[in-house]
Amino acid sequence: MKKRNLLFLCTGNSCRSQMAEGYGRLFLGERYNVYSAGIEKHGLNPYMVKVMQEDGMDLSGHYSKTITELKDIDFDAVVTVCDDANETCPVYLKKTRLIHKGFEDPAKFQGSEEDKLNFFRKVRDQIKRYIKEDLAKEI
Repeated sequence: MKKRNLLFLCTGNSCRSQMAEGYGRLFLGERYNVYSAGIEKHGLNPYMVKVMQEDGMDLSGHYSKTITELKDIDFDAVVTVCDDANETCPVYLKKTRLIHKGFEDPAKFQGSEEDKLNFFRKVRDQIKRYIKEDLAKEI
């Protein structure tokens, strides 16, 4: 069976879409080639890397990329994980199945180091649950 292509898209490809790519590969990798990208490139957020490592997933080798870097891939489904990406999704991607599931941006959270990590954990767990329980049934 040929794998389909799935893209997680957000603003900067630094947090939410990277986490979604990791969990997408874990839970959907038998059926999908899973990618992530951003409208812009913001670099990997170190808090994201840390909280994903806590859950047994090393994303330190990932890198932030823009959607234009993946323009040669035909995606069967695109999941926007933030409102900005949903609103500014490139026209050529709108020809495919679009799914929007917005998550709060943990990179914008203000607080102590521990508060930031806890907020990243909260968003990580929301993304994990969504991909494992909801998206897996939807696509």
